[in-house]
Amino acid sequence: MVQKPQSDARRKLISAARCAGHHLPSWLPLALFLTDPKRTPDPISVAENLPAGWGIVYRHFGAKHRLWQARQLAEIANRRGLALLIAADPVLAVKVGAAGVHWPFAQRYAARKWRARFDLMSVSAHGGDELRQVKPDVFDAALVSAVFPSTSPSAGTPIGSHQIRVLSRQSGIPVYALGGINSRNAACVSGSAGLAAIEGIQDAFGP
Repeated sequence: MVQKPQSDARRKLISAARCAGHHLPSWLPLALFLTDPKRTPDPISVAENLPAGWGIVYRHFGAKHRLWQARQLAEIANRRGLALLIAADPVLAVKVGAAGVHWPFAQRYAARKWRARFDLMSVSAHGGDELRQVKPDVFDAALVSAVFPSTSPSAGTPIGSHQIRVLSRQSGIPVYALGGINSRNAACVSGSAGLAAIEGIQDAFGP
């Protein structure tokens, strides 16, 4: 039987995530699916297909339906063994019972007062300079981007798979590779970092 492209993509991402798990503390998700109101219009369907032990970073960017959608994702996360983080919105995270919060680098100082409230807190870092400013007593992990060419408006020049391996070894906290990660290149970084993606995971696990 010929394997469907989506099934093959899922298999490759699951395999790469398992490899990444050897380099991550046991309490951290093996991979993170980042949502986006425009780029992932149906995050709930994707979440229903994610493997147990993975995580979701819900980024609502002020969408009117954010409370409803966050509650739906929280229900799925609780039922399927996923970790839900709400991006840049600790109040919403508390309201829906999320595991934690993902913070933009520019808001990293605001995160400290919420540390005791959540099990997980992650932060974005664009390259090594920002990563070195991340406080390991505040954050559990950093999402470092962009590793490969990405369609994200905030993506800078890709740092490549070699540099993410170097940064992962030098970092004081666990690192997730973000930016252009998909089933074709995940294995290139999973030997040293966790996986985080938007379209790369949506394409594999979407409806």
